[in-house]
Amino acid sequence: MVKAMFEVRSPAARDIITYWIALALAAGAPLLVYLVLRSRYGLALFAIRDSEATAESAGVDSFHAKLGVYVLVAAATGMIGAPHLFAEGRISPDAAFSVLDWSAYVIFIVIIGGVGTIEGPIVGVIVFYTMQHYLADFGTWYLILLGALAIVIMLFAPKGIGDMSRSGTASRYFRCEECWCGPHE
Repeated sequence: MVKAMFEVRSPAARDIITYWIALALAAGAPLLVYLVLRSRYGLALFAIRDSEATAESAGVDSFHAKLGVYVLVAAATGMIGAPHLFAEGRISPDAAFSVLDWSAYVIFIVIIGGVGTIEGPIVGVIVFYTMQHYLADFGTWYLILLGALAIVIMLFAPKGIGDMSRSGTASRYFRCEECWCGPHE
C-alpha cells in the first residue's frame, strides 16, 4: 500500500513505515510514562519507592505493582525495539544484541539527558544524535569525545542536562559569583 501510494520501491516503503511507527512510539512513550505516573498506580509506585513496608501497610500490593511495571516496560521495550529490527531487514544476534547500540548508547543518552525525568532522555537523544552527526567523521575520536562529555556531565550536572534548567544548575555554573570553582572577589 505504501509502495503504491508514494510510488517507491520496497526498501524505501519499509523506511517510510519504520519512520512513522518510530515517530508514533517516540511520542507515545513519554505520554505513557506521564499517564502512568499521574495515576493511582503511579502513586502506588512512588509509595513503594519511598518505603515498601509503609506502602504495604497502607494497602498497596507491592508484588503486583512491581510485576505490572515489569510487564509494561517489557512490552514497551519490545514495541520500541521492533522498528529497529524492521529497519535492519534481518533478525540476528548481532543486530538485536549489539553492545554498542543497545547498551552503551542508551546509557549515554540517559546519563546525558537525566535519570529519573521524562524529558531527560529526550534531551539526551537530541544531544547524542547531534554529536553523532557532526563528530562521526572523526572516527574513534568520536567515541572518546562522547565518553568525555558523559564524564563532564556526571561531574558538573549529575542529574543530567535536562535537569539543569529546572534546578538552576546551569545558571549556578555560568554566573561568576557562584561558579563551580568558588566565589570570586
